[in-house]
Amino acid sequence: MVVGKLSVVVVMVLVIATISNSVSADPDMLQDVCVADLNNAVKMNGFACKANFSASDFFFAGLAMQQPANNTLGAIVTQAFVEQVPGLNTLGVSMARIDFAPGGLNQPHEHPRSSEVLFVLFGELDAGFITTANVLVTKTIKQGELFIFPRGLVHFQINNGKVPAAAIAGFGSQDPGREDIATSLFASTPPVPDNVLSKAFQISNQEVDAIKSKLAGES
Repeated sequence: MVVGKLSVVVVMVLVIATISNSVSADPDMLQDVCVADLNNAVKMNGFACKANFSASDFFFAGLAMQQPANNTLGAIVTQAFVEQVPGLNTLGVSMARIDFAPGGLNQPHEHPRSSEVLFVLFGELDAGFITTANVLVTKTIKQGELFIFPRGLVHFQINNGKVPAAAIAGFGSQDPGREDIATSLFASTPPVPDNVLSKAFQISNQEVDAIKSKLAGES
């Protein structure tokens, strides 16, 4: 009986380990480097490796520069994903910078392929995520502090201060993906039917059309 129970435990451990490996954000690499060939027409889980690479494929200066957050939401994201840094291909990491004007909002969104670590460069942000039980987890974070957003959960940051703010985000994927909730629902192509949105949000079709019109004008 002891042997039987032990075998069950061993099998369970192996199953858990297999599942854990299978749900990692990016597959393990099989060579030292696989610099993305962004011009290759072959579609795969990631990018094909290009034959020749240089140090510039592993370099990106874009996160050092503050960007003017003069759009409607008052926040702008500078990505350092595989499309910007081809050397990230197969490495399972990436970064981004978010610049906020006073009152700026990095709107509610989610990353389907990665959790996120957010580190405040300067200023102060109110950051939060929502669990699948509809619990809001929120915290005010200042310069030098960080906050974690679990993979796949809707989250946001807002600068409620009177001065600009900026943060660096780290991801466990070369391309974590991003789905903006409002844009996905009200500015998709083809559009989500009005009756679906009006019933879901308990608003009129006219209100749905008004929101769609505003978001379409900003996209």
